[in-house]
Amino acid sequence: MSQHQHPDLSHLWMPFTANQQFKKDPRLLVGAKGMYYTAAGGEQILDATAGLWCVNAGHGREEISAAIAQQTQTLDYAPSFQIGHEDSFRAAKAVAQLMPKGLDRIFFTNSGSEAIDTALKIAIAYHRARGDAQRTRLIGRERGYHGVGFGGISVGGISNNRKNFSSLLLPHVDHLPHTHHLEKNAFSRGQPAWGAHLADELENIIALHDPSTIAAVVVEPMAGSTGVLVPPKGYLEKLREITAKHGILLIFDEVITAFGRLGYNTASEMLGITPDLITLAKGISNAAVPAGAVAVHRDLHDAIVHGSAGGIEFFHGYTYSAHPLATAAILATLDIYAREELFMRARRLSPYLEQAAHALRDSRHVMDIRNIGLVAGIELSPRPGAAGARAAEAFEKCFDRGVLIRYTADTIAISPPLIVTEGQIDQIFNTLAEVLKTID
Repeated sequence: MSQHQHPDLSHLWMPFTANQQFKKDPRLLVGAKGMYYTAAGGEQILDATAGLWCVNAGHGREEISAAIAQQTQTLDYAPSFQIGHEDSFRAAKAVAQLMPKGLDRIFFTNSGSEAIDTALKIAIAYHRARGDAQRTRLIGRERGYHGVGFGGISVGGISNNRKNFSSLLLPHVDHLPHTHHLEKNAFSRGQPAWGAHLADELENIIALHDPSTIAAVVVEPMAGSTGVLVPPKGYLEKLREITAKHGILLIFDEVITAFGRLGYNTASEMLGITPDLITLAKGISNAAVPAGAVAVHRDLHDAIVHGSAGGIEFFHGYTYSAHPLATAAILATLDIYAREELFMRARRLSPYLEQAAHALRDSRHVMDIRNIGLVAGIELSPRPGAAGARAAEAFEKCFDRGVLIRYTADTIAISPPLIVTEGQIDQIFNTLAEVLKTID
């Protein structure tokens, strides 16, 4: 990379980063436009990850920038406790119109982590409002990622996120088994055929704890951050059937999958399954301003709000809930998605990305390839005694060749902005193919 005078790196404690290693050889970005980042040395870096699964409409969208700039001059901040601003209501309606039927009550947060904690609280509050205060148990899933709040890591199932805080996690939480099975489903295209029966484990957990004690089950339709785990055919349908039978709420964490990532408004729409709550973030504002939300079924909202004797019905919220800059970004972002038909574009490009991804099947170290929508996961065999090292090396070498990928353990994730072209898809996977040849 070109020589560049870096700022003082010592003061910033970077998240989810090997800080000592990074600061010895930093990869710094100074600009972004369309499908590309500009690195500190001036190099153009093709963004194969939509930032962190979030820049769905591409970088530097002038419509979003203009909306944010105008809002800073008009209404830079408004409190959301006991007072409101008009765009918060407009943004809520715009988000609600993209959600499955009935999930038209929107609670704004600032991130996916906050959205998950909010959804868990809403689930508990709903049962309490109905006189079922004993329903407090929550069920997540192994390898699930639901942000880094204490609620999220409690229902989440990634050991590194949990182990240092294990004695402080929420009580009364259980976990379903994950659905990843290389022997049965390696190199599946789209949803794997094997694994629907894994949902039946929910019945065993319910029998163990008694259904009258369980508030909610929370899963990602597609688990992204843990390595692109695609739901088996029929699996989520079974979870919906079982939860409905026992009066348990079903929460879909769609922080990654909503807003076109799978070619639809939501994974719920794509799969034809309607949960009780959906958590949202990332693509909701094209990441131009931090924003998140929970889409709540009207019946849950009404039970809590209309079941109150008066006063504040739900003691929860954030200083920056429905921040004016965030709602401006949301409205401008959703307008771009609709005007440019980006979700349909992603749907049309998904088969092309699938073909490009699976063309790596015979590449060095590749032990599985998974895909759904505009997402692909390429799992590498771990280097003996150094799990994760091969994917980390691939990340670094791809960056040096002008392509930004993402990795978790030894799985490489590809999730480009929805404006990606076929030629850019070719560049992403051709670069990765060349890099894999160089890795021991």
